[in-house]
Amino acid sequence: MRLYIGLVHYPVYNKNHKTIASAITTLDLHDMARLARTYDVKRFFVITPLEDQQMLAERVRSHWINGYGAKYNRLRKEAIELVTLVSSLEGAVDAIAEVEGEPPLLIATDASRQKDRSISYEKVRNSIQDGKVVILVFGTAWGLDKVIINRADYVLDPIFGRASYNHLSVRTAAAITLDRLVGR
Repeated sequence: MRLYIGLVHYPVYNKNHKTIASAITTLDLHDMARLARTYDVKRFFVITPLEDQQMLAERVRSHWINGYGAKYNRLRKEAIELVTLVSSLEGAVDAIAEVEGEPPLLIATDASRQKDRSISYEKVRNSIQDGKVVILVFGTAWGLDKVIINRADYVLDPIFGRASYNHLSVRTAAAITLDRLVGR
């Protein structure tokens, strides 16, 4: 399986629909890395241009890979080893193309349906099963900026619950998405 995930911290929107860079949370790093390992994702890209945020993520990574955390919890180490820090989405795409010999199909996620850019879970699942290289991109804060949405090849159909409320945490949305796409 040639599946990758990316967590974009810039460019994303704030609640006022202004483009911002969001902060990395250690919960996102741990939970998304564990999610990636559970669903056999090849790499989890953490995408931020902010040096202080990259340093934070690298500090967490280093603790669990080389520090006390590596001895304390080998399963966490195994998950955190999937984390790769890059400063832009293009950096992630380039890294994948270098490993895979071709650029990935870039699939963005969003809480709203994109009429002409939308792709179903079934079609993405089939692409993954057919051996296509795919990166699923998730946004932090209030979602991916239109620059990322427009750069994507497709936008995955949104997750709809039973209520009209539709504001899942990125960790929850990623877990539901991966389970739908590659779960048993």
